[in-house]
Amino acid sequence: MPLVAQLVSPERVLYEGDADMVVCRTSDGEIAFLPGHVPFVGSLGIAKVRILLPEKGEVAAAVHGGFVEVSHDTVTILSDVAELPEQIDVVRAETAKERAAQEVSTNPDDEEAQAALARAELRLEVAGTD
Repeated sequence: MPLVAQLVSPERVLYEGDADMVVCRTSDGEIAFLPGHVPFVGSLGIAKVRILLPEKGEVAAAVHGGFVEVSHDTVTILSDVAELPEQIDVVRAETAKERAAQEVSTNPDDEEAQAALARAELRLEVAGTD
């Protein structure tokens, strides 16, 4: 029996359907959920979420924080900001990456610039341009 995966942002449901496995990065590290996984709740960082589909292929999304919950073979990912590859503005992400990289190079301790750089790099990775 497959998992049911739900990827939800405040604006919309980005994906809801069957999955063989869901892979995401929590604050404790990367984790994969398979059918029969024990109940789980964790916070998400800035990272790619991968939903491996039963037939083949996957749904990938850039997730900028949030939570993951596993209960009764359902994996729910809730994020304030989550983007599918086709929703990512590549030119904007490249510009943001350049700007954030410049900020980090002049002030390596700037946590806001480091987070902006991580978000831009993630968007480009998910969009397939990294």
